[in-house]
Amino acid sequence: MTVAVDTTPAERVLAATTACLGRWGLAKTTLDDIAREAGVSRATVYRLFPGGKETVVRTAIEAEVDAFRLGLADRLGACTTREDVLVTALTYATRCLRGHELLQYLLAHEPEVVLPHLTFDRFDRVLAVAGQAVAPWLEPRVGEWLTRVVLSYALCPSEWFDLGDVDDARRFVREFVLQEGAR
Repeated sequence: MTVAVDTTPAERVLAATTACLGRWGLAKTTLDDIAREAGVSRATVYRLFPGGKETVVRTAIEAEVDAFRLGLADRLGACTTREDVLVTALTYATRCLRGHELLQYLLAHEPEVVLPHLTFDRFDRVLAVAGQAVAPWLEPRVGEWLTRVVLSYALCPSEWFDLGDVDDARRFVREFVLQEGAR
């Protein structure tokens, strides 16, 4: 990872945390690894994130979620129809999940870290965040539905629809949501 010179130490620590977790996972990443990757001392990490590894990891994950929401909002802001909003949300979220090194590493090597957040009681928080993210464009319950669809298709790909592909996502939306071309 190349640390940008114009970033603050806290931003470098968060970027380093994401990079280290994506490379080694939660279990093997140490605070020393994070400090070294960020180009700061261990003491600086503790000063910036009191509570140590747990705090910096939680903050880095929150920053990743915020970056996703901002990216989604930027793309949805350019949409002019409900169909475009749905297609854009599906494709952007699917591509983000597939391309996120940290998430993909954890799913492959430490699923016990991620999967509890996608099931049962903890999943409500994920759904609430998704509902809030799309609230300016869609009802929160539609955001929840989109989240369920994206996670389902991302974790268990379909032979009929690739929701990371705009054309497939549009066909999915037309067939199952707008019911155009339904048999």
